[in-house]
Amino acid sequence: MTTNIPVNYDALLAETINIPLLEGSTISGYYARPLGSGPFPGVIVIFEAFGMMPHTKEMVRKFAAAGYLAIAPDLYFREGALDPTDMRAVMQRMGGISDSQAIADMESTAQFLKRQPTSNGKVGVIGHCSGGRHSLLFACNTSSLDAAVDCYGGRVITEEFTEAMPTAVIDMIQNLQCPLLGLFGETDANPTPDHVHQLEQSLVANNKQYEFTVYPDPVGHGFFCEYRPSYNQEAAVDGWSQIFRFFGKHLG
Repeated sequence: MTTNIPVNYDALLAETINIPLLEGSTISGYYARPLGSGPFPGVIVIFEAFGMMPHTKEMVRKFAAAGYLAIAPDLYFREGALDPTDMRAVMQRMGGISDSQAIADMESTAQFLKRQPTSNGKVGVIGHCSGGRHSLLFACNTSSLDAAVDCYGGRVITEEFTEAMPTAVIDMIQNLQCPLLGLFGETDANPTPDHVHQLEQSLVANNKQYEFTVYPDPVGHGFFCEYRPSYNQEAAVDGWSQIFRFFGKHLG
């Protein structure tokens, strides 16, 4: 039996997998990749404070459809299921995940992508909201990344420290080892426009490669989230265009 595969054959595989951690255990992750020989660049997608929502999985599949090995590690895996409508539980979970644990999980995820037979060896990271902070946090604590995207990451600048988050991410900028794309909204309360300005000043002072866009009023926090009132179609469409341009430039 002969199967006729069209020249423009286009397919991807998406599934929940176990990501092997460098310390020997595993966490769950949602992984999508093009079906083909590649080589393909990799993208780590870090979810918002609400955890592994359908929105996150849709973004993973969007990257895979565009030719990336894309994976969202479940940074909340050890703590179990989270009710995204319980804001008290969401805030507790977001603040309870230690930076050291998150960095280790993201590093293991980066190494997982690099080991895939269809990988081109390059990996980027992108995160939104608390995931934007995690994206920048990881980029300042690894040599495994070729590009990072921070979408309105909050608490990058803070004076409120905890055992889980003992250092402000802005104080780690000197260790950033890859180009950074930042996408923000003018009416956001965290990060505020002043926070964005301070972050930009630190990047300039440390001679880092970056690109920032601040979308004007009424764009605020969460403008990529089509299921929330904060969604702004114009900013989101432009933001996706910038993300694919940026990753295309630095990941190949």
